[in-house]
Amino acid sequence: MGRWGREEVRQRQEKHTALNRRGFPWKHTSTSTRPATLGAERDDCVWRRLKSGCSALAAVCNIETNHTMPPSHKSRNNLLRTSLDLYANVIHCQSLPGVQTRHRNIDIMIIRENTEGEYSNLEHESVSGVVESLKIITKMNSLRIAEYAFRLAREKGRRRVTAVHKANIMKLGDGLFLQCCREVASGYPDIAFDSMIVDNTTMQLVSKPQQFDVMVMPNLYGNVVSNVCAGLVGGPGLVPGANYGRNYAVFETATRNTGKSIANKNIANPTGMLLASCMMLDHLKLFDYASLIRNAILTTMNETRLHTADIGGQGTTSEVVQSIMRQIQSSGPQTTEAY
Repeated sequence: MGRWGREEVRQRQEKHTALNRRGFPWKHTSTSTRPATLGAERDDCVWRRLKSGCSALAAVCNIETNHTMPPSHKSRNNLLRTSLDLYANVIHCQSLPGVQTRHRNIDIMIIRENTEGEYSNLEHESVSGVVESLKIITKMNSLRIAEYAFRLAREKGRRRVTAVHKANIMKLGDGLFLQCCREVASGYPDIAFDSMIVDNTTMQLVSKPQQFDVMVMPNLYGNVVSNVCAGLVGGPGLVPGANYGRNYAVFETATRNTGKSIANKNIANPTGMLLASCMMLDHLKLFDYASLIRNAILTTMNETRLHTADIGGQGTTSEVVQSIMRQIQSSGPQTTEAY
């Protein structure tokens, strides 16, 4: 059942009950109450519901892709994103109240191309002992993700977009990506544009992360940069993520950790998944409800006694969620209207 296990189901249902009292039109759907070993089955259910038109969006826990599986086995996470053309992975890494970190005042939006690059699943052994793994970069998808990044930057009032690349070595593949970013940037004169080589980017992030605003990059670099940024603001349990396509959207924790080592122990940090749910509400234009939950989360984050072990506390998953629910219930008049 992902990071929370059965405890997640119970706490999520209680949270939905609290939201329904506040007039939120929420219906809980659970695909399984069994442990994470049935992740593939759960993923199939999510995929079928999305493709059938029953749902256009979902909030999911990540599904482990074991590197010991045979080459014919494809990552179910990757299949979900490519099958639904969820081309834009968006992560917002920002400093959170009450969380002690080396750097403060971080506010970075990461835009990751989500459907090609090194994740194209094109590998073969040309001769014994020699493996070729193909990285696919296309003009169409590079222009699309660059346009998405600049459009989002303008909508959010951001001032700068940085393209992350390795065009000094991969002159054709990353060179094409960088060229497409420059082409799109020319249509947004109100937003500054620069570029940075990926290895220098990671050093700059851990040295002075405040210099970055919006970052756009190919698939694999996005994976690395997202994890670095999550670490800068407190860890994988805190940061939400979203995958957007033309017709579908899927929301999850930013770093896509499975959290198997802490499953069913009631110690996982629920913040990242709950904030991902807020991103889903924003996507549905239910901004008031998103703000209600987000403010309750941030208020709870200020209570050090409720910090979970990953950020230096002794609080439990249940205690954090219960506190968030109390904040929601105390924020204004309730309603018994049913949906």
